[in-house]
Amino acid sequence: MFYAIISQDREDSLQDRLAARPDHLKRLQQLQSEGRLLIAGPHPAIDSEDPGPAGFSGSLVVAEFESLEVAQQWADDDPYIHAGVYEQVTVKPFKKVLP
Repeated sequence: MFYAIISQDREDSLQDRLAARPDHLKRLQQLQSEGRLLIAGPHPAIDSEDPGPAGFSGSLVVAEFESLEVAQQWADDDPYIHAGVYEQVTVKPFKKVLP
């Protein structure tokens, strides 16, 4: 089943986000190579593809996991969690309808 991992960044976390980004992307690329990643990306803090120093307000990952518990464990081990980028993470089931 798919699960949505909805993360909220803490204020002024851009530098920590940039430092942890390579390790964060490795985990997403692993999900992608396993055919389990539906979509992933950050939420710009402003209405712009490149928010520059405004940074990001959080992220969304939708991926397939064996269970809610496994999805939560995966989310809890994110490099952005370890770097203190995320202040809140919500994991919940996601039912893909379209496309």
